[in-house]
Amino acid sequence: MLKLKKKMTDFTKILDKAKELEAKMKESQQKIKEIRVEGVSGSNSVKIILDGEGEIQTIKLSDEIMKEDKAIIEDLIVAAHNNAKSQLKSKTNEEISKATGGFGIPGFKWPL
Repeated sequence: MLKLKKKMTDFTKILDKAKELEAKMKESQQKIKEIRVEGVSGSNSVKIILDGEGEIQTIKLSDEIMKEDKAIIEDLIVAAHNNAKSQLKSKTNEEISKATGGFGIPGFKWPL
């Protein structure tokens, strides 16, 4: 009977920790939505701002870059987007790490 009581107490502790982790993850998800990152390329001639969900919020092109060939501009937009996406991935992982106390969940890959 004492063993059963201990197991129930341990199970309750596990459930409490799971609920705590769930609350932290929900808070983390909200913070991730609020993240904004800026990707740049071409010596700051192209800037792209992404939100925490990876959606493009803003694209800014300098007047000088508009004089370039279309293919060059397209390449610089892609490069700026990739730069922003890399930063977003880093910030997202950082936020998730805070929520999970630095412990990842084995076998689970985070989006992005």
